[in-house]
Amino acid sequence: MQINIEKLRKDLIDYYGTAAFGGFPAAIMDLSKIERATYSELIQIAQQNGFDINKYIDRGEER
Repeated sequence: MQINIEKLRKDLIDYYGTAAFGGFPAAIMDLSKIERATYSELIQIAQQNGFDINKYIDRGEER
């Protein structure tokens, strides 16, 4: 199983960016963490925040 990690990273950045500028400035620290996170760390962060990892599986389908 291969995860499209860059799409996941982008979506997590969007998620935390919205929080950071929507009244939760502490989320800015999380943004930095996401930008530096490894493959497994990103998956863990996504799961902790209720992201459906199945949406990020690269099935090799043509887009």
